[in-house]
Amino acid sequence: MRQIPVELITEKVKNMVMDAEYNLPEDFLNALKSSVEKEVSPIGKEILNTILENAEVASKEKMAYCQDTGYPVFFVEVGQDVQITGGSIREAINEGVRQATKEGYLRASLAYDPIFERKNTGDNTPALIYFDIVPGDKIKIKFAAKGGGSENQSKQVMLRPADGLEGVKKFVLKTIANAGPNACPPFTVGVGIGGTFDYSTVLAKKALFRPIGDRHPDPKIAKLEEELLELANKLGVGPLGFGGRITAVDVKIEVAPVHIASLPVAVNIQCHANRHSEIEI
Repeated sequence: MRQIPVELITEKVKNMVMDAEYNLPEDFLNALKSSVEKEVSPIGKEILNTILENAEVASKEKMAYCQDTGYPVFFVEVGQDVQITGGSIREAINEGVRQATKEGYLRASLAYDPIFERKNTGDNTPALIYFDIVPGDKIKIKFAAKGGGSENQSKQVMLRPADGLEGVKKFVLKTIANAGPNACPPFTVGVGIGGTFDYSTVLAKKALFRPIGDRHPDPKIAKLEEELLELANKLGVGPLGFGGRITAVDVKIEVAPVHIASLPVAVNIQCHANRHSEIEI
């Protein structure tokens, strides 16, 4: 049984959160650079170049890429041969977020009471943490900072099985079109199909962690990802909604078994502040 102290988890989480807020993933930056060449709109090209310049400044100056430092979301795989020592892994992760918020000069974006006082928690906690127990003696942590703009434009629907593939495509494209400038395109689009009402949304969020251009292992789903990306970029939304070809840089789909009477579909949009990171301990 391998022992991992909570202090190590806290330190690793603090560093990964700050790194994600300062540095966009290399695959996404490469996709943006490629998008400049593909964009036909002059203002669209200018916006994409400005986004890239902003990313360079954020990385160099160690400043948050976007003022909305997001809702901290974690997917954590804990090896069954790991023993956490010295405390709770959940609290260790939240402490890492607290320290990152303070030391990284990150905006606190969470309100404890969603309806009445909406008082800010002051430190970006509690984080949303999904745990999974897996074989092995390591801990793998994936982090995303989900900004309010893109999260607000994400949608879920319970389609009828009879709606089928065309119903899925129609819903996904309508969601992207309606998001428009409010979700700060160019987007990365995560789609969850199947499972239950709640799990379809988890699938959509998990899909966003896959690298840009990484296709689903099922050829039929991979083909659908490519088709939806092509159709999304024919909507004319363009960078920041000013029109153009590049509305999305990728569409990624995750699927799960489903009840015979249901067809849940969720779309989780990620804005150009595509802040994802992952570590293994």
